[in-house]
Amino acid sequence: MHAGPPTSLQDVEQFADRLAEAVARTRSQLCVGIDPVPESIPDGVGLEEFCRGIVDAVAGVAVAVKPQAAFFEALGADGWHTFLETCAYAREAGLLVIADVKRGDIGSTAAAYAQAFLPLADAVTVNPYLGGDSVQPFLERAREHGSGIFCLVKTSNPGSGDVQDVELAGGGTVWQRVARLVDSWDAHAVVGATYPREVAEARELMPRAVLLLPGIGAQGGQPSDLAPAFAAGPASALPSASRSVIYASSGPDWRDAAHAEAERLRAEIWEMAQVG
Repeated sequence: MHAGPPTSLQDVEQFADRLAEAVARTRSQLCVGIDPVPESIPDGVGLEEFCRGIVDAVAGVAVAVKPQAAFFEALGADGWHTFLETCAYAREAGLLVIADVKRGDIGSTAAAYAQAFLPLADAVTVNPYLGGDSVQPFLERAREHGSGIFCLVKTSNPGSGDVQDVELAGGGTVWQRVARLVDSWDAHAVVGATYPREVAEARELMPRAVLLLPGIGAQGGQPSDLAPAFAAGPASALPSASRSVIYASSGPDWRDAAHAEAERLRAEIWEMAQVG
C-alpha cells in the first residue's frame, strides 16, 4: 500500500533564508565539494590539514562546502573524525555545510540517519528513490532544526538515465515524477549540471526549490549553461565543483591555486546568475 507523501517541510525557509543572506554577503553561489583522496593530496600534507586548508582557501569566495562522506568513511575512524571536524571548522569559517551523504532507507533506520547528520550540517543530501516514507524522518528532523534537505532528482553521472530517464506509462520520466514529489514536500533538489536541458526543466517543475548542481569542472558541467536554474532568484541554485578546485595544484601553492580557481568560478557563476 502506498504510504503517501511526507508532510511539508514548513520550516525549510530557515535554511533558504540563511542561504539568501550568505549569497548577498559573499556575492557567491559557488559550492565547493570536499572529496579527499589520499593519492591526490599534496605530498607531506595530512588529511585534516588538507581539509582545513581548502576551507581556508574558499571561505569568503564560496558560499557553501559539500564534504562527501564516502571519501572520509573510506579512511576509517580517523577519516570519520576528520569529516566531523571539517563540518565544524567550515561552519566556524562562515560557510554553509551540505553533508553529501545520499542516505536513503526506511523507518527507524532513516530516522537514525537523520539524527546523525542534522544539525551536524546545515543541509544533507537524501536519496528519495525508496519513496516518501524514507524521506519523512529527514523532513521531520529538518523542521526541528531549520535544516535543508536536498533530494536526488536527476544525478550527474552518465548512467543516471538507466533509471531516471525511463518513460512512464502516464507520461513523463521517472526523474520528473520524483521532481514533482520533491516540490510537494517543499524540499530542495540535486540536479546534475552535466544535463543543462534537465536543469531548465527541473526549475519549472520545482519553482520553490534550491537546486544543488554538482558536476562543474572535472565532470564537464559549465556555469554558462545554468542560467535557467536561477529563474527563482540569485540564491535559488548552488553550482558545485570539487576536484577542479581542491586539486587545482599538487604543489606547495595548493591553497592559493584552490582559492584562485574558486574565485574564477564564483565570478563566472555570479555574472551568469544575473541573466537567470
